[in-house]
Amino acid sequence: MYIPEHFREPRPEVLHSLIRRHPLAILVASVEGALGAEHLPLQLASGPDGGWRLRGHVARANPLWRRLPAGSPVLAIFRGADHYVSPAWYASKTQHGRVVPTWNYAVVHASGPIRFIEEPEWLLGLVESLTDEHERGRTPRWRVSDAPADHISAMLRAIVGFEIEVSALTGKFKSSQNRSAADRAGVLGALSAEGLTDEVLGELVRDPNLVRDSDLVRDPTG
Repeated sequence: MYIPEHFREPRPEVLHSLIRRHPLAILVASVEGALGAEHLPLQLASGPDGGWRLRGHVARANPLWRRLPAGSPVLAIFRGADHYVSPAWYASKTQHGRVVPTWNYAVVHASGPIRFIEEPEWLLGLVESLTDEHERGRTPRWRVSDAPADHISAMLRAIVGFEIEVSALTGKFKSSQNRSAADRAGVLGALSAEGLTDEVLGELVRDPNLVRDSDLVRDPTG
């Protein structure tokens, strides 16, 4: 992924936060010489060695787990907010007119080796943990134990788990950091008027304090 320095987000805590807010990943792998992609909710978890893992599962009927050897490198892409940015929002449009459309977005790439797991106890723990994470704060709240035990057992037999050892984590927040303060204010005002939440706005327009004067460029193609 091409990342101009003014769009690079190196802080692990920021990247972890985006993953947890947007857990549906695109899992990319090369299988027998052909690229493939799966859309899967993944869970970020710390490992016993202090590293980080991404955990999830696929349908047992999915050939991925049989065709992809253990230890194969994979890439998980987590997409945050994205939005079209109109040149009409920039203050510089009225100043010199040298503006063009662009697209703001936030994305995290996580890569590392994958291994597949079939142990029923591990799968149950994963499903319970994933469920609790996404049911948190909901009323009524559903738990795995709410379903009949024989139904859960059958469902577990229909999936295969996996764990990715995260060896590289890269973040790109293309959020108008390369624009002037006035242009950023224009983008923020226009997006706010469209009713976007503060969380989304925080991904689409970054804090000006994170931008150095030397990072202000007109190149819109980053």
